[in-house]
Amino acid sequence: MQFEILAPAGSMESLIAGVRCGAHAVYLGGQTFNARRGAGNFSPQELQAAVQYCHTRGVKVYMTLNTLVSDSELPGAVAAAGNALDAGVDAFIVQDLGLAAALAAVYASTQCSVTTPAGFQALEKMGFRRAVIPREMTAAEIEEIRRSTQMELELFVHGALCMCVSGQCYLSSVLGARSGNRGLCAQPCRLPFSADASGSCDLSLKDLSLVRHLEKIGDLGVLSLKIEGRMKRPEYVAGAGNGGEQALPAR
Repeated sequence: MQFEILAPAGSMESLIAGVRCGAHAVYLGGQTFNARRGAGNFSPQELQAAVQYCHTRGVKVYMTLNTLVSDSELPGAVAAAGNALDAGVDAFIVQDLGLAAALAAVYASTQCSVTTPAGFQALEKMGFRRAVIPREMTAAEIEEIRRSTQMELELFVHGALCMCVSGQCYLSSVLGARSGNRGLCAQPCRLPFSADASGSCDLSLKDLSLVRHLEKIGDLGVLSLKIEGRMKRPEYVAGAGNGGEQALPAR
């Protein structure tokens, strides 16, 4: 199976690193409405340059508009999407269903928290073309999803794991008024939390790596291998993407 390697691009430097190391597509955010507002991100002018750089090399660009959007913010989110379309982005990764209804070429963010065949079928009926599979789903559940929909499926295969269900966490919002669903997670789960006063970080999960399971992932019908890390340095993007490319089954 021909996989798509999807690399994180929190900055132009990371984008270039991902493309040079074999990514077939990159995902990035603008300066608003994206779930990694602490990343470098892209101004309208930088986005245009990024898309041109990628398209010249046959690489697709997916724009993250993946925070929740209030009614008053919806016109601004739609305007941001319009500017991105003018720049030539290939698709949008969206969490908010109201925003999704206003856009074309939409991919469902893992933060939509859809985990059942009926849920994926509902997304497809709404016009979604691809859905990001929640990290907590088993191989058997993914197989069932594949049988239930014609949408493309995208799976996180490398990078940080959230201690909550696919990012639906309010810990940062409660402790510091910084909501992860608004792109401002302070990652308090990485701090020492323990029941035995040992000072261990019991809520901080190890990073995910599915590089040894790519053949099985292909058998499940997954199209896109997604690397987490829009807050990471270009060196990480290059190493993670290149490692995945080296481990892909023969084509």
